[in-house]
Parts: sequence; C-alpha cells; structure tokens
Amino acid sequence: MSIKEVKRNLSILAVVAGIASAVACGGSSYSSPTAPNPSPSGTPVSADVTITINGMLGAQSFTPNPATVKVGQTVAWRNADSIPHNPTVPGFSAATINPGQTSQPITLSATGNIDYHCAIHPTMVGTLTVTQ
Repeated sequence: MSIKEVKRNLSILAVVAGIASAVACGGSSYSSPTAPNPSPSGTPVSADVTITINGMLGAQSFTPNPATVKVGQTVAWRNADSIPHNPTVPGFSAATINPGQTSQPITLSATGNIDYHCAIHPTMVGTLTVTQ
C-alpha cells in the first residue's frame, strides 16, 4: 500500500470516527441497536431488511444503499463477496461475515440516518435511514 493510500485510509477513518463521536454525543436521534447474538450464520437469517455486501466498491459496496427501515425493524448483512467483511454501525460491530454467510439481525430503535462501514475495509460505506 502506498503512502498516499495509507493517508487516504487514515483520513477516511478520521471521518468515520468523527461521525461515530457525533452520534455518541447526541448529534442524531439514533440510539444504539439492541445487542444481538453477533455470530454469523451460513443459513438464511430472518430480518426485515437484508443488505447485500457486494465487495470493496466504496459507496456501491452495499445494496441497497441507502437502506430504509422503520423503528423496531431488523437489519442483517449478507456477504455475497468472495472475502470476509465486518459491517460496523456506531455502537455495534457484527462478527466477521465470511462469504455466503449472513449476520444476525440487529434491531433499530430510533429514527435518523446512520452511516456504517466495513471494519476490515473502511472505504466500504453505507447508510441506514431509520423512519417512524
């Protein structure tokens, strides 16, 4: 990895950390999802919305993006890529999801826009829009 790529990745991490801090400090009406069993599953997992992990494609890494859910609904991530990923929402990080696996669902408990990313590949970004 070149110095330029390292600096870019550090800048992205700084932005993600800033967003997480803003959310944690009341910058949004979002509250942390309920704590699910974080173990991924190779079998289909029941969730109101399942987000597909497509690969390391920046804002195109997840489908749908943005994803819209209602308060109280659940979200899970399905890894359709050929390498492991770890979707991370402020206050929650799923276990690493291997190819073909689906995370356990998380429940969204407050309205707002929630930016998330892959903890392994921070350039992979997505947004959850939680409505009433």
